[in-house]
Amino acid sequence: MKEGRAVPAAIRAGLAGGFVAMIALAAPAAWAQAPEPKEGGVLRVAFEGDPNCVDPQQVGNNTALNIGRQLTDSLTDQHPETGEIVPWLAKEWTVSADSREFTFRLRDGVTFSDGTPFDAAAVKANFEGIVALGARSSLGSTYLNGLESIETPAADTVVIRFKQPSAQFLQATSTMSLGFFAASTLGTSPEERCQGKLAGTGPFTLTEFVNNQHVRLARRDDYNWPSSLATHAGKAWLEGIHIRIIPESGVRIGSLVSGQIDVNTGVLPQDERLLEAQKFPILARPNPGVVYNLFPNEARPIADERAVRVAISKAVNREELRAVISKFQNPAIGALARTTPLYKDQSADLVFDPEGAKKLLDEAGWVPGADGIRARDGKPLSFKLTYWQNAPFLELVQQQLRAVGIDLQLDRSTISQVNAIQASKQFAFQFYNLTRADPDVLRTVFVATGRNVNARAPGEVDDLLTQSSATLDTGTRRDLIARASDILVREGHSIPLVELTTVIATGKNIHGLHFEASSRLQFYDTWIAR
Repeated sequence: MKEGRAVPAAIRAGLAGGFVAMIALAAPAAWAQAPEPKEGGVLRVAFEGDPNCVDPQQVGNNTALNIGRQLTDSLTDQHPETGEIVPWLAKEWTVSADSREFTFRLRDGVTFSDGTPFDAAAVKANFEGIVALGARSSLGSTYLNGLESIETPAADTVVIRFKQPSAQFLQATSTMSLGFFAASTLGTSPEERCQGKLAGTGPFTLTEFVNNQHVRLARRDDYNWPSSLATHAGKAWLEGIHIRIIPESGVRIGSLVSGQIDVNTGVLPQDERLLEAQKFPILARPNPGVVYNLFPNEARPIADERAVRVAISKAVNREELRAVISKFQNPAIGALARTTPLYKDQSADLVFDPEGAKKLLDEAGWVPGADGIRARDGKPLSFKLTYWQNAPFLELVQQQLRAVGIDLQLDRSTISQVNAIQASKQFAFQFYNLTRADPDVLRTVFVATGRNVNARAPGEVDDLLTQSSATLDTGTRRDLIARASDILVREGHSIPLVELTTVIATGKNIHGLHFEASSRLQFYDTWIAR
């Protein structure tokens, strides 16, 4: 049995490369010289939006997953700088030569917050439960695609087999989407779980969740099984975490400066200079995975036309977006962020070409009207984009599209309203990103047999993405990802805009707060100097 740290060479190589540039800002020098950690205190955190659902096995938005990470642990963890997969609830593992069978040996003494033991049977119940959730499990179910069987030959041993090679699975075991909850949680409805009925293995428990108001977490005093990446053992330093939902950026900044909150998780570009001038620590980290995109619903008019989709991409001046995004962000140079292992630089296919956009639209019969907006057969080239993220650069994209005759109508709303619209399928385009430190995130979003964000028929890109999730050869996988990325961008299935960077600011007395590999927050090592 290999030590858990001994990641098979093919998988280690597949993870490497994208992590050299993962850390955008090192912690301030004063933090490195911080005094001994102090136990106690409640950390006051501001989120800019409501998580809507706090069950990490179901949802994929970063707001919710930042909560879920505190409630549950994973079999493995991923080093945020190197991409190495390291032990957590699994102390060691082996992977078969064809990457179809994964055997994990579990730590002793781990319990759920309801007091029941975490063991191989719990792993089996959780993973099978995630598969049973189906589309409700927006991420985890895709990570378990092709699951054939789960065996539990001993209480501390679980054997997971797939029908086909699954090169992405070991990294997936480091995510909170494949985290663990007690049988008391698995036996409740998905709706109850969304609203906080969760008993996990993590260092905190959820004591209260009021939509659009706040979330309260309390420390587990019996917790003693942190990731091997943690800087201390035993219970968390913090007694609890109080998360407030504060949509207004000015209120968040004012609350941080006045000491009413300790952490602002939604720092806007226009606030960075003020915070730096007042010497508030800023933490920033580029998110790996699928960048902020316009995703066309190709089952709907306008988005079903390749000429329109490609014209939209050509009309976007991504370099001009630098003027309105964070100094820690970058315009997109491909379907995947440059911090994603095996990403491809697709800058050549994302060149600003407004004349090329106009030519495509002219040839497709979209004629400019008196107001500059194009129309065909009496119908304007217009669509509404409903989104919940704080993304002011979309207003500049709106202006750029209007310059070639496309009317983009922006409608910023809430997560719950956006989810309802997405469920109805009555939209032309979606806007979001999806964070994951593995290029298999493309398969999660685009494959026709899965989420199928484009609502398109199966094609070559699906074969490429499926093959990329199965191959163990790094060079082959890189080529498959590159070919799939080219098709997605050149056909307008993916219209990349900006790479997401998570930018947060903290009080000057907050220490130990850091990002995990997928740029979500880890509060276990956080402490308050008093």
